[in-house]
Amino acid sequence: MILSIFILLCSCTAADDGCAYTQREVQSDLDFCVKQIARSLDSLRSEDGTIDYHQIPRNILRGETKWNCRPAVKEEWCNGFYPGILWLAYEYSGDENFRTEAERFTEQLKFLSETPAYDHDLGFLVFPSYGNGYRLTGNNDYRKIIVATADTLATLFNPHVGTILSWPRECEPKGWPHNTIIDNMLNLEMLFWAADATNDSTLYNIAVSHADRTMQCQFMDGYRVQHVAVYDKDSGELLKLVTHQGHDDRSLWARGQAWAVYSFTMCYRFTRDPRYLDFAQHCADTFIAGLPADMIPYWDFDDPAIPNAPRDASAACVVASALVELQSYLTGERRTHYLDTAKRMLASLASDAYRPNNGSVALLMHSTGNLPAGSEIDASIVYADYYYLEALLRMKQQNN
Repeated sequence: MILSIFILLCSCTAADDGCAYTQREVQSDLDFCVKQIARSLDSLRSEDGTIDYHQIPRNILRGETKWNCRPAVKEEWCNGFYPGILWLAYEYSGDENFRTEAERFTEQLKFLSETPAYDHDLGFLVFPSYGNGYRLTGNNDYRKIIVATADTLATLFNPHVGTILSWPRECEPKGWPHNTIIDNMLNLEMLFWAADATNDSTLYNIAVSHADRTMQCQFMDGYRVQHVAVYDKDSGELLKLVTHQGHDDRSLWARGQAWAVYSFTMCYRFTRDPRYLDFAQHCADTFIAGLPADMIPYWDFDDPAIPNAPRDASAACVVASALVELQSYLTGERRTHYLDTAKRMLASLASDAYRPNNGSVALLMHSTGNLPAGSEIDASIVYADYYYLEALLRMKQQNN
C-alpha cells in the first residue's frame, strides 16, 4: 500500500522542472524505509528467532535479497552503518524495537575505543553508531566511547604532513609512506565533536590541519578530488596524487567527490570558517555538473564506458544529504539551487529504477563499491542506505 501511494505521488522525473518533492513524498519514502528496515531485521533472525549481533550487514549483491554480513572486527570499515540505520529508524518512528536492536549492534563496536587504530575508518565505524546513539539517548557511556575513539584516531596524525594517515598497511606495499584518502575527511566529524565535548583544542587543531592540507593538496583543476594523496612522512612534501578506486589517476571517482562535498560542508558546521563553505560549494558544483539526466552519477565521471558504465547510488545519497545541509547555510539562488538538486536526486532514488523490486530488504539498488577490484558492483550497499535515510530525515526537518 505504501509503495503504491508513493508511485502515485512521485510521478515527476529528475528532468521535470516542476518536481517539488513534497513533504508528503518525503514522509512516504521514510515510511517505506522503516518498513524495509523492519524486514531486514526479521531476515537476520535464525530459526530460533535470535540474531548474531557480531555479524553486521554489509551488502546485497545483484540478484540476492538478504544482507551479506561481516564480522565486527577492525578490518571491516562499514560496520557502523547498520547500527546507524537502526538509530535513524528509531529517531523517525519512535519504535523501541529499533532502539533495542541499535543498542545491541552498536555494542559490538566498543572494542574500537580500547585498541590501537588499525586505520582511519574509526569515524565511519563509531560516529554513525555511537554518535547517533548518544544524540538520541544521552547515554554517557556512549560519549566516553566516542571521545576515546577520537583520541585513538588522533594517534594517526602526522604533524610533519598535517594529515591523518589513512592506510598504514599500504605504506610499504605501495610505496605510499604517508597516504591520505579523501574518505578520511569524514572522520573529522568525530574529532570536531569530541573536541567540542571535551574542550580539547588538540583534536580541533588536528581536524582543521587535516582539512586545510587536503583542501590545498588533494584537488586537481576544477575542484576535482583525487582519491589518494601520497606525502613524504618526514618532510611533508606532496609526492603524488593517485587513485585506488577510480578509473585512473586523472579521472573523477564519483564517491570521492561526494565525500568532499559532504565533509567540507561538515567542516563549516563546526568551524564557521567561510573557506570551507566556499570550497564545499565548488565541490558540489563539480559533482552536479557531471550528473546524467536522472541525477544519479556513474561510478566514475570519466569512465569511457559511459553510458554503459555502472551507476553509484551511494554517491548520490551522500551528496543529497550534504546538499540539504549546505543549502541551510546559504541564501537566494544558491540555496534554492542546492535544495532543488537534492530533491531531484531523492526523487530519482525513490523511483522504480533504484528501489528494490525483487523482494530485497535493502533501501536502494545500483551502488558501486570498488570497481577496479571487482567488488560490490551494481549492489545494494549499507552505506548507501545510511546516507539515503539521513538525507530523507534532513529533508523532513528542512520542510518542517
